[in-house]
Amino acid sequence: MRIYNTLTRQKEEFVPITPGEAKIYACGPTVYNYIHIGNARPICVFDVLRRYLEYRGMKVTFVQNFTDVDDKIIRKANEENSDYLTVSRRYIEEYQKDAEGMNVRPATIHPKATENIKEIQSIISTLIQKGYAYPTENGDVYFRTLKDPQYGKLSHQPLEDLQAGARIATGEIKEDAMDFALWKGAKAGEPYWESPWGHGRPGWHIECSAMARRYLGKTIDIHCGGQDLIFPHHENEIAQSECCNGVPFAHYWMHNGYINVDNRKMSKSLGNFFTVREVAQKFGYEPIRYLMVSSHYRTPINYSIDVIDQCKASLERLYNCRDNLEFVMKNAVAEEKPEEAQEKKKLDSYHTAFIEAMDDDLNTANALSAIFDLARIINTDLSAASNPSRKLCEYALALFNELCGVLGLLYQKEETAGEDDQEIEALVQKRTEARKNKDWKTADEIRDTLKARGIVLEDTPQGIKWKRA
Repeated sequence: MRIYNTLTRQKEEFVPITPGEAKIYACGPTVYNYIHIGNARPICVFDVLRRYLEYRGMKVTFVQNFTDVDDKIIRKANEENSDYLTVSRRYIEEYQKDAEGMNVRPATIHPKATENIKEIQSIISTLIQKGYAYPTENGDVYFRTLKDPQYGKLSHQPLEDLQAGARIATGEIKEDAMDFALWKGAKAGEPYWESPWGHGRPGWHIECSAMARRYLGKTIDIHCGGQDLIFPHHENEIAQSECCNGVPFAHYWMHNGYINVDNRKMSKSLGNFFTVREVAQKFGYEPIRYLMVSSHYRTPINYSIDVIDQCKASLERLYNCRDNLEFVMKNAVAEEKPEEAQEKKKLDSYHTAFIEAMDDDLNTANALSAIFDLARIINTDLSAASNPSRKLCEYALALFNELCGVLGLLYQKEETAGEDDQEIEALVQKRTEARKNKDWKTADEIRDTLKARGIVLEDTPQGIKWKRA
């Protein structure tokens, strides 16, 4: 598999540190509100990365953190006359509901920043001892950016350009405007932890360095997140981790592209800011996931009502393919036919195309095209008219489900049998008999009765297929 590495700006063959294993760290949400559709993209994209590596036989340790103490969380708690723990716990639960709705597998480990204070303080202490960090009189601890000669290597920006945009905020005591906070001295009314530098709490960047090191080691295989995290968050992670540990932090850096809404940047001020929960209430969760995997992860995505409707329609085509194949399989002949060996080779060619796409920097767009090509062949070559064997149908269905599963699609459970299913089956059979006897009046009356009950009939060469509208 080849991965585009943000660090080197080129595709590279993925060679894990330990053969057959992959250690991945994905930046998770700051839990002060419902996740928005921009958050959903890295969550779904890197869930697919994990699924694919596991599908190819690798053991994956996937760590995704929760930032559960932060300025935004504290502000939200103050607005609600609550506390940061109540707020963070509530929105972790809400995140888990949305993640489950989008068929995102729980991480191997979901660490919280507040559970790793000792690890955070250990890294800060080492950085101070090595001269890469310094405490200030107000209890803050800052990283000395100018002491790291490689600072800026991920964002590929010269230090001079980064310095030009740096500012020192009110209340900050820094040696240089580029220095960033590792530890923040406690302010009145804020949560804090005891430390060698006084009461305070961790800065945002140091949290991820600490959790990655604790749960994955000093050097990890892949670090991933949204494009907006390249600078300063991931740049700062690299600096503090490598200056502390003396070894490379991550071998591969993967970043997904932005999401626009109606071709404009999503923002609350423009009134085009949507949470996953809001979209799911109108369209369901699966079209959101489909949207996130329908384009290559590094390209921008545009969200609109028309686009999400197209996603629903595409999913319907895939569900219909599966349903049609299952229906054909029920009535298929048991014995395999000699010519079906060639048909299996044709089906396998789409599996090969899928693998080639995914191996090319996780190209889910081309992988999805391979699935639709497979669906087209299933709909034509394995239709009721061609009278395929049950084994060939089973082979095609297993492959179809397998590939859709790698992308995390078609996960909606089939409808459970209704109380009136037997009655409907009897009416369908009665209509079939009426048509055989050319009793068109009775057949039409039964069709209208079923239609009034929300039952859709489809005549096929192998019998009548029905479903609830």
